[in-house]
Amino acid sequence: MSAGRTPALLLLVALAACGGRAPENVVVGSKAFTESVTLGELGRQAIGAAGLPVEHRRELGGTRILWNALRGGEIDAYPDYTGTIRQEILGNPPGVTAANLADTLRALGVGVTAPLGFDNTYVLGVTRATAARLGLVTISDLRDHPDLTFGFSNEFMDRADGWPSLRRAYGLAPNRARGMDHDLAYRALDSGAIDVIDLYSTDAEIDFYDLVALDDDRGHFPAYQAVFLYRLDLHERAPAAIEALDGLAGSIDEASMIRMNAAVKLEGETSDGVAAGFLAELGVDVDEAVRERSRWARIVGHTGDHLVLVLISMALALVTALPLGILAAKRAGPGRVILGVVGAIYTIPALALLVFMIPLLGIGAAPAVVALWLYSLLPIVRNTHQGLTDIPRALRESADALGLSSVAKLGRIELPLAAPSIMAGIKTAVVINIGTATLGALIGAGGLGQPILTGIRLADTGLILEGAVPAALLALAAQALFDGLERWLVPKGLHL
Repeated sequence: MSAGRTPALLLLVALAACGGRAPENVVVGSKAFTESVTLGELGRQAIGAAGLPVEHRRELGGTRILWNALRGGEIDAYPDYTGTIRQEILGNPPGVTAANLADTLRALGVGVTAPLGFDNTYVLGVTRATAARLGLVTISDLRDHPDLTFGFSNEFMDRADGWPSLRRAYGLAPNRARGMDHDLAYRALDSGAIDVIDLYSTDAEIDFYDLVALDDDRGHFPAYQAVFLYRLDLHERAPAAIEALDGLAGSIDEASMIRMNAAVKLEGETSDGVAAGFLAELGVDVDEAVRERSRWARIVGHTGDHLVLVLISMALALVTALPLGILAAKRAGPGRVILGVVGAIYTIPALALLVFMIPLLGIGAAPAVVALWLYSLLPIVRNTHQGLTDIPRALRESADALGLSSVAKLGRIELPLAAPSIMAGIKTAVVINIGTATLGALIGAGGLGQPILTGIRLADTGLILEGAVPAALLALAAQALFDGLERWLVPKGLHL
């Protein structure tokens, strides 16, 4: 840690707090790994200490999601790394160097702070036993062992500075290379399920698992200096926020970052508390910025967010799927098209459907609600169609003999007869919706998926259960509620 940076940071925070402009809400984002969350929390608390209202939208996914959210104005700042910016975001254009990176980003409406003080580059790691057994010292040594199983983080598998270019640079051709969650990869490596993983050089798990980081002997990976990216319009809306982020420059050395990562990942501390403790070491008072909620308060908050996603998406599903199901039953030609379209939507993996919504609606609750609505259509449309088409011909002819209009026949006879099937479709849709809504946390929608994601990242079973148990209870409660509604709405003679 640089003690010389402390007076500068204190001065900038003090100036920001006395800025005289009206407070402007600032949104800080972070990627879905521990260091990014902790850095995002450092940014949030530093901005909060400057007297600005600020929120942290954590674990939003990978680089592209955060970059697009920044460009789209859904977040105002987030931590990233110079190598990632040049290679993955900008596509490694010729002539872009560390010296002119800020000018290149400025043309895109994005500002960048000076480096925070540490380089978190990629490395490949193996267990010490594997390194000793095979004599592995450098990445080049891996060429002689194609039988090893490589397990890389999902983003690393596809990004420009990741596996595709590394494979070409070193001529690697392993028999097995798979993508997986970065945090789970450590546990898979330790258990022997995989042999080689990608590491971040500041990961606390390198020492914890006694891993060997292979030397990048061809210099493939560039420097990954940690920085904050921010929207240039913050200069007008909230200049104090930029001053607060700039005040963090040079204050975090590699040892400090590893220590913070270890405190969160290995010692069970929260990112909020670790960030507050680090800023306190710099002399920044963040007491008002950090309020750790109790477990019960977290569960209530996440459950409320989850219910909002489910209720809105299911309301949309009901008002669209029921008419579509009726139309499909009444008109054979359009019916085939309707059933085909909703069926095709349902074949799209839920996570992919969520991500498809981001370019249209950004991040947060809106894309999650739309994706959940679309995903809920098939059970209701199909069961409505089936319930109406399965009505016996004799009953249809009896209704015609009464001389009822089409609307009256639908409302008084056909829908009541089809009600058991329709209610079954609705119950199926609700239960699926509640479970699928947990994925909304991946795009900043909150809900019960948030503690599940955090628990997976931190290997914290308690946090996972904090989201999984309420979600399961919600599904059971919804099942019971609709069972009761079915007994009330469906004529007794039609009860199954």
